[in-house]
Amino acid sequence: MNAQNDIAALIGSRICHDLISPLGAIGNGVELLGMAGEMDGPEMALINQSVTNANARIRFFRIAFGSATSGQMIGRQEVSSIINDITTGGRIQIDWQSQENLARNQVKLAFLLIQCFETAMPYGGEITVRQQGENWVLETVSGKLRIDKELWESLVSINYEHKASPSNVHFALVSGVVQQNGWILQTSLETNCISISF
Repeated sequence: MNAQNDIAALIGSRICHDLISPLGAIGNGVELLGMAGEMDGPEMALINQSVTNANARIRFFRIAFGSATSGQMIGRQEVSSIINDITTGGRIQIDWQSQENLARNQVKLAFLLIQCFETAMPYGGEITVRQQGENWVLETVSGKLRIDKELWESLVSINYEHKASPSNVHFALVSGVVQQNGWILQTSLETNCISISF
C-alpha cells in the first residue's frame, strides 16, 4: 500500500474515532431518558436500536477503512460484539467463527470482504466467516445473488483499473490490503454461491 493509501486509512481511523464519542453520548442520553421514565414505547426502542446500529457501523468502518499494521491484535469478543450489533434486525446475518486473538489486518480484510458480499446480497442471507489456522474462508449460498463480475474480478487482478464509487469503494481497497500483507486471494463465483479465501 502506498503512502496515499496509508493516509486515507489514517483519515478513516480519525473520522470514526471522532464520531464514536457523540454517538456514545446520544446512546447514554437515551438510556438516561429510559431510566427516568421520560420516554417509553416503540419510539424509544427505535431510537435506541438506531444508535446501537450506528455505533456498531462506525466501529465496523474503523476496522475496515482504518489503519491496521502487522502485529496489531483485536479480541474475538470485540469482533463478535460488532458483528452482532450490525446484524441485529437486518437482512444479512454473519456467522463468525474464529480464534480468540485476531490479527487486526486480517479482520480488516474480512470486514472489507463482508461489504463485498453485502453488495451481492440485496435480498439478504447469511455470510459464513471461518478462520482455519492462518487461512480465512468467507462464503455465502443464496438463491438471489447479484454478482457484478467486473467488480469481483477486480479483487484478484493486480493491475486492474476500476473507477471506484462510494457504493463499491470496498472492492477497490481489497487488492491493496492483500498486496500490502503478501496474501493470495482466491475467489469462486457461481450463480448462487460466492466463496473467498486468503
